[in-house]
Amino acid sequence: MLFFLIVSCKNLQEIANDDNNTNNNDNTPIPTKRFFKSDLKYIGAFKLPINGTDTVNSWQWGGFALTYYPDGDKQEENDGYPGSLFGAGHAWEYRISEISIPKPVNSKNKNLTELSRAKTIQNFQDILNISGYEIPRVGIEYLPKQGNQTSRKLYFCFGQHFQESGDLTHSWCDLNLSLPNKKGYWYLDVSHHEYNTNDYMFEIPSNWANKYIKAYKLATGRFRDGGWSGQGPSVFAIAPWLQGNPPADGTKLNYITLLKYTSTEDYNDTQYTMNDYHNSDEWGGAVWLTKGDRAAVIFVGTKGKGDCWYGNQNGPCMECDDRGWWSSAFDGVILFYDTSDFVKVAKGEMKSNEPQPYATLKIDKYLYHIHSTQQKHHLGAAAFDRKCGYLYIVEPNVDDDRPIIHVWKIE
Repeated sequence: MLFFLIVSCKNLQEIANDDNNTNNNDNTPIPTKRFFKSDLKYIGAFKLPINGTDTVNSWQWGGFALTYYPDGDKQEENDGYPGSLFGAGHAWEYRISEISIPKPVNSKNKNLTELSRAKTIQNFQDILNISGYEIPRVGIEYLPKQGNQTSRKLYFCFGQHFQESGDLTHSWCDLNLSLPNKKGYWYLDVSHHEYNTNDYMFEIPSNWANKYIKAYKLATGRFRDGGWSGQGPSVFAIAPWLQGNPPADGTKLNYITLLKYTSTEDYNDTQYTMNDYHNSDEWGGAVWLTKGDRAAVIFVGTKGKGDCWYGNQNGPCMECDDRGWWSSAFDGVILFYDTSDFVKVAKGEMKSNEPQPYATLKIDKYLYHIHSTQQKHHLGAAAFDRKCGYLYIVEPNVDDDRPIIHVWKIE
């Protein structure tokens, strides 16, 4: 099996080196069939690097932003797990580092000592400078050169728990973290944009984007607890490179809405919600999966179930510790959305508040740090190797407060 994986991915290097490849001019057939939950096979997990005693420049309490880079980790490109991962460390600082992808291990007894540890390729750098934010939120995504760009980019969205309308939320930078040449800041002029555009990002396959949404190949979104963002996850397609190289600071980015439910702040509107919605839900990662003739947009996070209330874990209250949105219990899950629904939204045949998940995959049985039924924060960010079909999902606070990364293979 390992030999097959190496052969099936061996051309990845030359594909990544050609920035005018099918990522930009992709006329391959568009997948139309749904993924089944059984199409995802669990492979195992690996640990993240230990970065000394400086917790600010470390993975401790991090792992809430992640993207896959196909041309990274050239030293170990024939190990069956090509490429590298860019991600955010400490969750107060969100400094960015690049790491290798070691071979994951499926430890039957969930023994951390059996797991391989990734290596640092690029050390942490303070690209975003958001240390003053209150409970920051960050998304990151890699794309090859687009439009008139002369280099590949990392794209960012960012925000915080409480924000004022008009905040700037998006930017890009080069892949050399020591010389990032960061550009921005920009924003989307969406109602409640400070809460529904800036916590996760993912690539929209170019063949789909070229056909349906004017080649807007970058998705951005956020779910903010309490439903201020909308009562379910959101997705907006953007293409900043079409508005300048780079767009001027303060630019209002054009966007196409693919998914957006009713915000709980819109009291007079008809309430459109995700099925089985809870105000305590968390969706910190999203990916557009494709493989062969199948596709799905997935959201990775922690799903509330049973009763839902504002207070603490013991019940409703206003003057109490750990105050926030709670549910009777929580599961770490993957939600599956049918991409044909997004086709209908793009064509105007379906409203953006109408798509619903068609499947939910519970994955707590693979996780290492679930200690109680009411534990929050089961999962962090997600990333996807489209060429080889590997799905990477972060589980936070496992390895001396560092996250670990779980790997699934799409079969």
